[in-house]
Amino acid sequence: MVRDELVNHPTLIFISLSFLVLLLILGYILRVVHTLRLKKNEEKDTAVTEVGFVVDTFHDVVSRLKEKERELEILRKRAEERASEIEIYNEDILQSVPSGVVSFDQNLFITKMNAAAERILELRESDVAGKGYDRIFNSPIRELVARRQTIKRIDAGYISSSGKRIWLGLNMSPLKDSFGTVIGQILVFTDMTELKAFQSQMELRERLSNLGEMSAGIAHELRNPLGVISGYTKILSKKIEPSLLPAVERISNEVSVMDRIITDFLSFAKPTDLVMSDVDLRALMEGCLSAVESSAEGVAIVRHLEPLLHIRADEILLRQTFCNLLQNAVESMPEGGTLTVSISSSPTDIVITVSDTGHGIPQELQNKIFLPFFTTKEKGTGLGLSIVHKVVVSHGGSIRVDSGSADSGAGGTIFTVILPHKISA
Repeated sequence: MVRDELVNHPTLIFISLSFLVLLLILGYILRVVHTLRLKKNEEKDTAVTEVGFVVDTFHDVVSRLKEKERELEILRKRAEERASEIEIYNEDILQSVPSGVVSFDQNLFITKMNAAAERILELRESDVAGKGYDRIFNSPIRELVARRQTIKRIDAGYISSSGKRIWLGLNMSPLKDSFGTVIGQILVFTDMTELKAFQSQMELRERLSNLGEMSAGIAHELRNPLGVISGYTKILSKKIEPSLLPAVERISNEVSVMDRIITDFLSFAKPTDLVMSDVDLRALMEGCLSAVESSAEGVAIVRHLEPLLHIRADEILLRQTFCNLLQNAVESMPEGGTLTVSISSSPTDIVITVSDTGHGIPQELQNKIFLPFFTTKEKGTGLGLSIVHKVVVSHGGSIRVDSGSADSGAGGTIFTVILPHKISA
C-alpha cells in the first residue's frame, strides 16, 4: 500500500527520477574525470619517455662524435708522423747523394744547399741561405742561374770560394710543387775535377808516348854530328891563335849544352824499366830536402811527413822525381818564401804534395808544363817535369798542379803526386 502511494505520488516520483539522473550524471562526470586523468597521466608518461629518448640520443651522438674526434686526432697524428718521416727520408736522400743540389725561390734567393754542394763549392748552407745568387756564386754559375733556362748538361770550370779551380757538370731546371706550379729554380752539379784530371793525364801520356817514340831516333842522329863538332872544336883549340880561343870555348860550351839536352831527351824517350825495391818514402824525401837546402836561401821548409811509410818503387827514379819538384819550388821563390812538403796515406794511396809561395803558374800554361821542351826558364830544357810525369805514370800514379799566377794576386803552386799504396812486407 505504501508502494502504491509512492507510485501514485507525483512529487516523490520526480525526486526519485531527479536523484537517479543526478547519480547517472555524477557517475558520468567521475568516469570522464577518471578517463581524463588516465589520459593525462599517459600523455605525461609519453612526454617523459620522449624527452628521455631525446636526451639519450643526444648523449649517444655526443659520445660518438667524441669517439670520431679521437679517431680523427689519431689519424691526424699518424698523417703528421708520416709526413715527417717522408720529409726526413727526402732530406736523408738529398744529403746523401754525391751530386751538389742548390734550390732557389722565385726571386733567386738560395733556399737549400745539400752537403755535397757545401763540400764541392766550399760553402756552408747556414751562411748562404736567404741570400741572392749573385752574392754567392762566381761565373759561370751566376750567369746560368740568372737566365732561368733549362740546361740538361754542360761542363764548365769554376773557381771555389777558396780560389781552387774545379770542373763541374751542371744541370739547371725549374723547381715545381705538387700541383706543377713553378716555385723557383734548382741547380744540380757533379764534381768532374778528378775525371778531367784523369782524362788529361791519359791524353798527355798518349801524346808523350808517341812523341818519345818518334823523336828517339832524331836524338841519336843529332848526337853523331855533335860528336864531330866537339872533336873539331878540341882540334881547333890547339891550333888557332890565342885571341880566338874564347870563341872556340863558346862553341864548346854550346855543344855541351846541346849534348845535355839530348841526354835528357833520350832519358825521357827511352822506355822506363823499373827496378822495384822497398823504399822508405820519408827517408827518401828527407834526402831530397837535404840536397836542395843549400840552394834554398831565404826559404823556410815545413815538413808534414808520416813515419814508417814504405812503398814498392824504383828508388832512383823517385829520388830524381822529388828532387826535381823540390828544386823547381825553390827556384820559383828567388826572394824567399815557404816550401811545404807533406806525405799522407790512405788505405789505397799515398799522397805527396810539394807547395811553394812563389810567383805561380798562369792558368793558360798549366796544361803545358808536362810537355817536353816547354819551359819558362831562360836556361831550362823543358824536360824536367816531362820526366817527372813519366816516372809517376810508370809507377801507376798521377800528378796534378794547382796554381795561381802573381798577376791575379794569388801566387803559389802545389804539385800533388798520388802513388798506389803498396806497403812492403
